[in-house]
Amino acid sequence: MDNLFLQNKKLLLVDDEPDLLKMVTAILRDNGFENITTASTVGEGVAAAQKEAPDLAVLDVMLPDGDGFSLMQQLRLFTNVPVIFLTAKDEAADKLAGLGLGADDYIAKPFLPQELLLRIYAVLRRCYKEDEQLIPLAGCTIDFSRAEIHKADEIIPLTAKEYTLLEVLARNDGKIVTVDSLCEALWGDNPFGYENSLNAHVRRIREKIEADPSKPVSLITIKGLGYKLNTRK
Repeated sequence: MDNLFLQNKKLLLVDDEPDLLKMVTAILRDNGFENITTASTVGEGVAAAQKEAPDLAVLDVMLPDGDGFSLMQQLRLFTNVPVIFLTAKDEAADKLAGLGLGADDYIAKPFLPQELLLRIYAVLRRCYKEDEQLIPLAGCTIDFSRAEIHKADEIIPLTAKEYTLLEVLARNDGKIVTVDSLCEALWGDNPFGYENSLNAHVRRIREKIEADPSKPVSLITIKGLGYKLNTRK
């Protein structure tokens, strides 16, 4: 569940290079991040942070109306959002200035896309714990930290098997998970003969998560293959 939990976080990217913003946004979206806001100036960055309340800010040091350091200081007036600095200058003075302000990481341009992605994951893991984990569905929210479904004003507990089944499906958000794989996750290395039991668990889960269990929109049957869970990131 680790990556799915982190990918639900809101990211703010502030850089005055349109091509770089486009590239980084595309890379992040390709890796599951959907909640991305971009800005190209200090002023736009402050306004975006006030409006969107991001969970992580990636700030360029050199901006048209100031620099990333002053932007971070303005952000600190209303948020403790973790910050990663980007700069075209791999200079010790810039690095020390950023880290001295309390930045969480620093990466010099040009950088490998995978390096930035790994640093973003690393900062998010340090700053956010999975006990906050909430997975939104069309008609409810799964709270994996408490093994509960929050549906309107109702709190519905999950059994151990239901929890495991939903955890496997959520980890593969939007992707088909085969019947054999789900049975193995629930009953171990000898999963054969459990398909009817799996179907029964799926029916009970749908009663808990779907607005209309007879017309499911979150937990979908893929005939002849298995099931998939559609989350609302």
